[in-house]
Amino acid sequence: MADNNKPQGFTHERIETNNFLMIVLIVLVIAVGGLVEIVPLFFQKSTTQPVEGLKPYSALQIAGRDVYVREGCYNCHSQMIRPFQAETLRYGHYSVAGEFVYDRPFQWGSKRTGPDLARVGGRYSDEWHRIHLNNPRDVVPESNMPAYAWLEKKTVNDAGLPKRMEVLRTLGAPYTDEEIAASRAEVKGKTEMEALIAYLQVLGTAIK
Repeated sequence: MADNNKPQGFTHERIETNNFLMIVLIVLVIAVGGLVEIVPLFFQKSTTQPVEGLKPYSALQIAGRDVYVREGCYNCHSQMIRPFQAETLRYGHYSVAGEFVYDRPFQWGSKRTGPDLARVGGRYSDEWHRIHLNNPRDVVPESNMPAYAWLEKKTVNDAGLPKRMEVLRTLGAPYTDEEIAASRAEVKGKTEMEALIAYLQVLGTAIK
């Protein structure tokens, strides 16, 4: 006699013994969960609007940011201060999404071989940064950071800056035509080290 009490349809046994069905359901659950978490962020002002005082990067700072990314600085330095007392006491105010609306891509990260750089802007002088980049151990004896002395010998490649700024404007950065047109002149003759220092000196300065 047939077991009338046996549940029909998507039983646990049927799901767990059918690899394809299990994969489909897992993907479906992850997709729905991801959408529920992510979609609301696109409509919250705290995540889409810049914080008061935030300005888009200047042409020189953009060039410096490109050097920062190219050299892989994000592999050892995060730019995200978590809202814990131990972090805020050491680095300053915790990071908020509105600080990064002009970052494409953002440099948050989680790896900290070196200290977090989210609030490094204005903490040290340009000369300190120059010495540190030339030979980190001259200012931090225990540092294991490599030296970047060659940045002082290479000038910024300005050819692609106007197009770069146009793309960033398309993505939301409020650059004017005049700023884009003047971008090449702004970085003319500047070294990659000067550009990188300019980028570091602006990090985190929108929040006091």
